[in-house]
Amino acid sequence: MRQLGIPTVKCRFVQQAILQVLDPLLDPTFSESSYGFRPGRSAHQALRRASEYVAEGRLIVVDMDLEKFFDRVNHDVLMERLARRIADKRLLRIVRRLLEAGIMKDGVVIERYEGTPQGGPLSPLLANLLLDELDKELERRGHRFCRYADDCNIYVKSKAAGERVMASVTRFLEKRLRLRVNRTKSAVAFVGERKFLGYRLLAGGRLTIAPESLERAKGRIREITRRNRGVSLGRIISELNSFLTGWVTYFRHASAKTHLIRMDEWIRRKLRCVRLKQRKRAKPIADFLRELGVPEWRAWILALSGKGWWRMAGSRPAAEAMTLQWFKEQGLVSLTERYLALRH
Repeated sequence: MRQLGIPTVKCRFVQQAILQVLDPLLDPTFSESSYGFRPGRSAHQALRRASEYVAEGRLIVVDMDLEKFFDRVNHDVLMERLARRIADKRLLRIVRRLLEAGIMKDGVVIERYEGTPQGGPLSPLLANLLLDELDKELERRGHRFCRYADDCNIYVKSKAAGERVMASVTRFLEKRLRLRVNRTKSAVAFVGERKFLGYRLLAGGRLTIAPESLERAKGRIREITRRNRGVSLGRIISELNSFLTGWVTYFRHASAKTHLIRMDEWIRRKLRCVRLKQRKRAKPIADFLRELGVPEWRAWILALSGKGWWRMAGSRPAAEAMTLQWFKEQGLVSLTERYLALRH
């Protein structure tokens, strides 16, 4: 869980005013390999560049994970970097006061000596300013890399080179920028063994959905389709559509048709399970199946079967009743259809 620092209205107003002045001055000086929280840049652009590096034969990735980055930014180091770019001492004093403002947690004000808490308009720009020094150092060394906020991947051609880069960049971050590298989450590995921005890169530069991203999506779908929620099927489908539309739009660049076909099937079975349980007893279940075209004798066999809801949802009578067309009529988004439409 990440802690968010939500500014008061007045503080947010001041931060936004400073951001609108500083962003046009600082952003053009940042590295071309930095993509996070910058106007006109996106995660998909970072993935495209990473894919190009892998296609060139850089199959080893140095995956750097900074430990609690936004909570661990050293104020002195950050202000020194900002003072190199901005001469106005009044503005520097205001930024310093914003950084050191206390946090109200559980009704108690806690003093802050480090960090730029996520939630304020100015924090992303200050984070990019600090990490731009890392970008410039990597460029000076001739490395191929992509950085999205505090997520930095460096692409090399051999494991030995990757180990050397990991060691030297870790020293640079900890000594020059006073940041901590999470050694348990950072690694030097084949690109297919790591994920970047929810995707996994394969040899040749092909993109696919990382297994962790699929599991996280399934976890969210399980929450929405819980059978004990006590809400209508229409509401469940509406919530599903809201999540699925955004999710598949983000992953539209992945080679994932097979995954999405299977997920569509799994989602439909989850919804069949919900609908059957909503009918509760044998007669309402049999009546519901008959209304949707299942022969009476088959409808009663399923209704009286005594199987669990999940097994009933996977049966042929349930599939014959709640068909693809039936789900379209209920308004359910098809991940596969939307994915193919976005790809074209």
